Amino acid sequence: MVDGACCCRLRAVEASDVDVMYLWENDPDVWCVSGAASPISRDALVRFVSGAAGDLYAERQMRLMVDVEGVTVGAVDIFDFDPQHMRFGIGILIYAPEHRRRGYARAAVEAVVEYAQSGLGLKQVWAMVAADNYGSVALFESCGFVRCGTRKSWLRRGADYVDVYDYQRILM
Repeated sequence: MVDGACCCRLRAVEASDVDVMYLWENDPDVWCVSGAASPISRDALVRFVSGAAGDLYAERQMRLMVDVEGVTVGAVDIFDFDPQHMRFGIGILIYAPEHRRRGYARAAVEAVVEYAQSGLGLKQVWAMVAADNYGSVALFESCGFVRCGTRKSWLRRGADYVDVYDYQRILM
């Protein structure tokens, strides 16, 4: 899609991504940010990849892989695309700790925001971030997203509950 300042490249999901997605989607540490509650089969991921036509208007969602120097380090999800109100939600995962805090997430989010604004003419992009996900809070705020609400006790973490912050970035 577009190269970021830190040499990160966004691209469509390929069949060869199933193995890395299988690792991510079945890691319980990722479930708290992805909303997953159980493992996913390799067959389900193969169906997802083979069925993903990349048509945001038809599917209302899109996954883009984040590559750095030929290594897939994460993914950006565009979801709940609403062409009537000209907005979508964004989520990002940079999986391995050695790839975090290097500017890849910021470059990827900024590339998607640029695509939303220039490529699609959207009005806004929004995100929901767990209040205790300090890295993502800092990321979205540094990318110009403004906190516009708090969902109290929104996510269950074992016996505890965590607030979620709503963020928006108005584009036009």
